[in-house]
Amino acid sequence: MNDFDDGQFIHEQGKRARKLFSAVVLAALDDAVEDEKEYGNGPEKIARWARSRDGCEVLSCAGIDSNERVVSGMMDFVGKGIRTSVALSFEERERRQQAKAELG
Repeated sequence: MNDFDDGQFIHEQGKRARKLFSAVVLAALDDAVEDEKEYGNGPEKIARWARSRDGCEVLSCAGIDSNERVVSGMMDFVGKGIRTSVALSFEERERRQQAKAELG
């Protein structure tokens, strides 16, 4: 028998789908970072994608509002030239260090 009731099962499916679309957004950012390094047009590429119908749909499915503030933030991120995996590992390391400092 299934341990989940229908509502919880649907909620879990939604969370998994949101994670999948979030991974697509991270891949698009990484592609734009590579284009920035190779061709120098990364921020423009990610802005074009985020404003496109497909980009808006992917952002929405990932739980991200596709407004101009988000687009400019993505452009700034790509302009820094740091891959998402590196940026996320820095963020995680800083968060752990801050938690250690707060504990004592």
